[in-house]
Amino acid sequence: MRFTVSASLALALTAAACAREAGTDTEAEAAAAAATAQTQTETAAAAPAWNLPDEAWRTVDQDRLMYVETDHGRVIIELAPEFAPNHVARMRELVGERFYDFLVFHRVIEGFMAQAGGSRANPGHATDKEPMAAEFTLRRIPTDLPMSELQDRLVNPGLSLMGQAGYWQGFPAGTQPSAQSFISMDGAVESWLLHCRGAAAMARTNDPNSARSQWYITTGNAEHLNATYTVWGRVRMGMDAVDQIAVGTAMEDPDFRPDVIRSIRIGSELPAEEQVAIQVADTDSEAFAAYLDSLRDEAGALPDICEIPVPTRIEE
Repeated sequence: MRFTVSASLALALTAAACAREAGTDTEAEAAAAAATAQTQTETAAAAPAWNLPDEAWRTVDQDRLMYVETDHGRVIIELAPEFAPNHVARMRELVGERFYDFLVFHRVIEGFMAQAGGSRANPGHATDKEPMAAEFTLRRIPTDLPMSELQDRLVNPGLSLMGQAGYWQGFPAGTQPSAQSFISMDGAVESWLLHCRGAAAMARTNDPNSARSQWYITTGNAEHLNATYTVWGRVRMGMDAVDQIAVGTAMEDPDFRPDVIRSIRIGSELPAEEQVAIQVADTDSEAFAAYLDSLRDEAGALPDICEIPVPTRIEE
């Protein structure tokens, strides 16, 4: 069945997510995520070295970078306001208010995700600002916001609906096929950023429109969250630090000592000498297409989009 977005699909995604959230077996989920992470590690290790020309890189604007200082080092996240404008605006607002400074990663499941924004004494700690409407998907006009389409892919394992997967500015993303824009009323298609390892997204309750301030970074491929939780960014540097964040859940695991968020700043707030020039491969370039071709198997198929490392480097 080809994926066609509709109001009924949105309701189905929401219902599936709520049911899953209410009855998740975290041990089984973590085990599955760990297996996925192992597959990713093996895929990355087997991938050929990339050597892209200078014109095949884009430098990320400092105003789109979020610097998270952790007990294990710096994590830098690229923001995606095009896909989640209200969530990015909320993150910028809370960062500007220094809301996250000295809060903790209060719920961390190995191979799945590290959730942040709680306190040591209250894992449910949140801002008093109004909850936000979900931005799980974006209605995108393909000519205005181009995205590559590289492979057929399930939208979400909980639904037998197929979409396309590819890249938007180095973000792994899913989409309704762009060809369907010709038959849609507004010339747009539904698209979303994927919960591949390194996605930054907003936590919420069973209510889809309940996100306030808690957020998480995926440490495995959290396929069951695709198009049902709002992804607003992606880690571009520091996943090694994320992987070292202490595992456990505050107020549930007696021996758990959560890691502290020392500070979060937007790159443009920092002095020039403290800024890091992050460059990401231009996933629309011919050089990146050649890189993808080097990953194809004998039948010409690519690895799953979540298992393909997008080259990132620090500009010297």
